[in-house]
Amino acid sequence: MPVNITRRTSLNDVSFPEDIHPVLRRIYAARNIQSAMELDYSLQGLLPFEALLGIDKAVTLLANALRENKKILIVADFDADGATSCALALRGLKLMGFSDVLYVVPNRFEFGYGLSPEIVEVAAEMQPDVIITVDNGISSIEGVAQARSRNIDVLITDHHLPGLSLPDANAIVNPNQPGDSFPSKNLAGVGVMFYILIALRSHLREQNWFAANNIPEPNLAELLDLVALGTVADVVPLDHNNRILVAQGLARIRSGKCCPGIRELLQAANRNLRNTAAQDLSFAVAPRLNAAGRLTDMSLGIECLLTDDQRLAKDMALKLEQLNKERREIQAEMQAQAMIDIADLDLNNQASLPNGVCLFNENWHQGVVGILAGRIKDQINRPAIVFAKDKEGYIKGSARSISSVHIRDVLDTIASQHPGIISKFGGHAMAAGLTIRESDLEQFKVVFDQITGMFLSGDELEGVLVSDGELSVNELSFDLAEKIISSGPWGQGFPEPVFDGEFEIINARVVGERHLKLQLRHPGNNRSIDAIAFNITDEDWPEATGRVQTVYKLDINEFAGRRQLQLVVDYISPVE
Repeated sequence: MPVNITRRTSLNDVSFPEDIHPVLRRIYAARNIQSAMELDYSLQGLLPFEALLGIDKAVTLLANALRENKKILIVADFDADGATSCALALRGLKLMGFSDVLYVVPNRFEFGYGLSPEIVEVAAEMQPDVIITVDNGISSIEGVAQARSRNIDVLITDHHLPGLSLPDANAIVNPNQPGDSFPSKNLAGVGVMFYILIALRSHLREQNWFAANNIPEPNLAELLDLVALGTVADVVPLDHNNRILVAQGLARIRSGKCCPGIRELLQAANRNLRNTAAQDLSFAVAPRLNAAGRLTDMSLGIECLLTDDQRLAKDMALKLEQLNKERREIQAEMQAQAMIDIADLDLNNQASLPNGVCLFNENWHQGVVGILAGRIKDQINRPAIVFAKDKEGYIKGSARSISSVHIRDVLDTIASQHPGIISKFGGHAMAAGLTIRESDLEQFKVVFDQITGMFLSGDELEGVLVSDGELSVNELSFDLAEKIISSGPWGQGFPEPVFDGEFEIINARVVGERHLKLQLRHPGNNRSIDAIAFNITDEDWPEATGRVQTVYKLDINEFAGRRQLQLVVDYISPVE
């Protein structure tokens, strides 16, 4: 696909402190940082919990349950945000003094997503007094009704966008529900649960609960490793509030003050604990954790995050590592088939491409369709939905979108204009899930393409890489690389800095079977610099000589105890 390189421009004229590197000042200004205070990631800068709608009802419900020694059941989701939310809830509530806290996580292949009536039946066998949903529940109208009919109180903690009606729960905490004035709408499910724990601790402190019951007042900062992992894994925008949560969690991980499960998952991925960055959580830890929910049961991932036994954590991390290898193999097979399915599309002719793509294969694995949808979306720069077999007569799809198309709004529009064509759906701006009848697939493809076209414009469909500009010879330095790495967390909505520039290829070779290792020379001097382009081999890149245009990240490669400056190349093209 043709790629245009555009450069970010400064959105404001903020005067940053002199000790901030000039390149970083340019980067911050292009990310609409309004003041140096937005670079302060101390916990004192967190938004207050009081603005969350329903937080008082939630605290009252939990405080009464604590005093009356009621049984609590956490109903989790089967992704990394759900797993971390569940582990956070169990750890946090037990620190408050709860003695009877259990969890259940729906198996995606048997029960699907959320607090369904079927999962309530499973939960009822455990005889809970209170159900707490984490990272789900905002659309579970029937499930909540079923639980309430059994005299089970329900607290919904979620961050997904609600539908037209809300469940009749005892309390709902979700910054995206109507009437909520919490300034940030970007909390992940784990962030919502963290705020509930903060509010509950404040209430119990005022009631002298900890002193009266000889319970140490919990330091909730000890749980921020879980909050950081869930927030990054769910790819929510890293606004200032989320950056505080992630930065504080990363600081704990780097200092070794994280749960054994996170430590062992990093070890399984050959990551250095003391240099852990948000990207390590996103690309190393989260996929291994998610592998359990994708292929089997997320209980393994949750138990890995719950155990304080280092040996058990290692054993479970190795099992998750094996599951992740299996997931990659399944994904590779599915992706090869998907490439055949879209082979007729002319990726170099933007005008000829559909507005949105739907793919289905009855042999595809339901747990991996979301990853495949993301790969297809990246390949064609269009929203993509990948379907797999669900229950008899139905198929379940996972959608991924480009930044300019709010995919849940697309599905909502389809559901409104074509009643009955979607059985159920939910999600975010960038990702969503849905279920349709298999017999409706061909009609849905047509409708999806039409409706998606209403959200697109020609300019948005061009393949674009956004750069933070060129770096001079002097700026290609170890010092700037370290400053960029330490100035994170970088992520969704606060993108990691990338730069563009021309280099001369001195040497190129394939490493690890599918990565192109390069030595480059900047036109400004004769010093060479190492670079690597992942998933680009010499077959993909036969012109491994001459001058090239690149888009890259400035990085530090650590190997065998040595640290070297390295460019991580996102895009490479010969200069005519």
